[in-house]
Amino acid sequence: MISEREEKGIVERYNAIKPYLNNEQLRRIFAASEARVIGYGGITVLHKITGIDRETISRGLKELDNTEKIDTTRVRNVGGGRKKIEEIEPEIKEKLQKLMESSTCGSPESALKWTKKSLHNIEEELKTMGFNVSHTTVHRLLSELDYSMQGNQKAIEGNSQHPDRNKQFEHINKTVAEFQKKEQPVISVDTKKKELVGNFKNGGQEYCLKGQPTKVNGHDFEDKNKGSVRPYGVYDIKNNQGWVNVGTDKDTATFAVESIRRWWYTLGRENYPDASELLITADGGGSNGSRTKLWKYELQKLASELNIDITVCHYPPGTSKWNLIEHRMFSYISQNWRGRPLESHEVIINLIGSTTTKKGLNIKCTLDQNTYEKGIKISDEQLDSINIIRDNVLGNWNYTIKPTTQS
Repeated sequence: MISEREEKGIVERYNAIKPYLNNEQLRRIFAASEARVIGYGGITVLHKITGIDRETISRGLKELDNTEKIDTTRVRNVGGGRKKIEEIEPEIKEKLQKLMESSTCGSPESALKWTKKSLHNIEEELKTMGFNVSHTTVHRLLSELDYSMQGNQKAIEGNSQHPDRNKQFEHINKTVAEFQKKEQPVISVDTKKKELVGNFKNGGQEYCLKGQPTKVNGHDFEDKNKGSVRPYGVYDIKNNQGWVNVGTDKDTATFAVESIRRWWYTLGRENYPDASELLITADGGGSNGSRTKLWKYELQKLASELNIDITVCHYPPGTSKWNLIEHRMFSYISQNWRGRPLESHEVIINLIGSTTTKKGLNIKCTLDQNTYEKGIKISDEQLDSINIIRDNVLGNWNYTIKPTTQS
């Protein structure tokens, strides 16, 4: 063994050059060379001073005896460093393969059944299985399993201007703020575009085996047995909560108001038990259009039924994309099901209901198989029965419908 003075000298030398021992090999060689000078017990002394493992110091002694085999270009020996996850958990590739193979909408086995096969969703699902992976690791593994992003995409954009456009936007913002200050419900409503039910092309991409995209029908003719759907959405601005009524019949004003009615009885009255007013922001056209008499007539029925004032603010023509429901709810639904054929009502309901965002959006969804007659005419007498008060600002777009009977 060595004296206290000699040990102190080794400590001083080690501390002096320690900042320069910037890799594993240099630390090992220093410890080995000092241990050799000490002789018997040197490994124990250097282990105590440096904290380097005894076997590592022994390996350094062997390297000092055979300097020709030392690779001075490497920081670590071959095989050193963090191992790939598949080396630590070899079953991950098999699990990932099964996850991808079974994640079709029709498979009851798949954890990814109702979500888009994106890197984020696949990463989250692997984490629930106990694998600590990042999206970059998932990307590498998918590439090694011969998966890549594939799919199709369609995009149509349109817009038009109106002289009162900005004035109406300012009025909508002001009205929404007033209702929120009074803690009264504010909802954004709209009908999503008609969707064919069946094995039809749906825009977007998701991971598939290279060269093996999902096969869909070569035409877009409606299947008479499955038909189509028209999802009508209600978005609760305050609670970041959505409601979608998936109609299997025509998109009419009666259907639109029925969707709002279902939202109220399912979510609205629970969230706003003391509500005396309801604000609806809607597009200027379609089943909830500003010129649609049936829309106002049906809203009158609803206002009287619920015994609350219903205020409506319509967006100017060509500005539907500014309607909050479009970019806070419908856009995420589209992202979740893009690249997926909407093969059945069950698929559609589950894909909509499973749509979430990092900001906490959650959506309830129901199937509406009622029949809605198209072309209903509202008589002058019926029109006169509507208890409507038009706003002083752009009254054709902004109005309140009050109950005709008070309970």
